[in-house]
Amino acid sequence: QVQLVESGGGLVQAGGSLRLSCLSSGRIFSRFTMGWFRQAPGTEREFVAAITRGGGATLYADSVKGRFAISRDNAKNTVYLSMNSLKPEDTADYYCAASAFLTWDRAAERGRYEYWGQGTQVAISS
Repeated sequence: QVQLVESGGGLVQAGGSLRLSCLSSGRIFSRFTMGWFRQAPGTEREFVAAITRGGGATLYADSVKGRFAISRDNAKNTVYLSMNSLKPEDTADYYCAASAFLTWDRAAERGRYEYWGQGTQVAISS
């Protein structure tokens, strides 16, 4: 079993920055591909970013490319999402997810992730 706990959400003005963290426990963190997803009210949960087990490759949704950066520290069992130039449309609950089995070409598919955190709220004011 894997437990994921997100933190770092909050309310910021448009143009500001936030860094989300996701702490993992229960299994060897470096065995998991990690992803970030988000869900705004009334919408489906959508892919934001993913990172391979060793951190050597990353993938981003077009909507966040160039503004967000995913990273991980396997020694700290933590994955991060640094968010810059935030826009009101980035407002959502942000979830981290872990998968031990997905292939990289499926990293943007939420159904491929076995474990999910409870989410952290991000609100961007205009």
